Amino acid sequence: MIERLITGIEWLVEWSGRIVAWLTLAVVLLVCAVVVLRYVFGLGWASLQELYVYCHACAFMLGAAYTLKHHGHVRVDVIYGHVGPRYRRGVDVLGSYLLLIPIMGWIFYTSLPFVADSWSRLEGSHQSGGLPGVFLLKTVIPVTCALLILQGICLAYRAATGGDDTSPETPDA
Repeated sequence: MIERLITGIEWLVEWSGRIVAWLTLAVVLLVCAVVVLRYVFGLGWASLQELYVYCHACAFMLGAAYTLKHHGHVRVDVIYGHVGPRYRRGVDVLGSYLLLIPIMGWIFYTSLPFVADSWSRLEGSHQSGGLPGVFLLKTVIPVTCALLILQGICLAYRAATGGDDTSPETPDA
C-alpha cells in the first residue's frame, strides 16, 4: 500500500518535470518572439513579456520537486559525496524530516492567505495590457510546496527502507 502511494507520488513529480520541459521550451520561444518583434518590427506587448516571465517562474517552481527526485539540488553537506550509502540515506531522512518538510510546510501555510487574497480579487497585472492571471501564478507557490513535501516524503521513505540510492557519486579528486 505505502509502496503504491510512493510510486504514485513519484509519478506525479515526474509528470511535473515533463511540464517543466515544455515550459522551458515555451520560455525560449517567447523570449525569441519578444526580441524579434521589438527589435525587428518595433512591436511590443506587455502581456507577451509577462507570459514568458510567468512560464519561467513556473518552470523553476514546478521543477524543484523533479530536481529533488533526481538528486539535482546542490548539497550543502560537503561530506555527502565521499561517504557510503548508509550515511547518505541518513542525511536524506534527517534532511527531509527536519528541514525540507517543515520549511515547505511553513511556506505552504503562510502562502495560503496571500494566494487566497489574490484569488478573491482575481488579481491581474498592474501593467497596462498585462496578463489578467496573476492569481494563477501565485497559486504555483503552495503547489510547489506540496510537491516538494510529497517528494521529500518519498525521498525519506526510499532512504529509510534502503531503497534506490540514485544519488550521484562524487569522484574523489
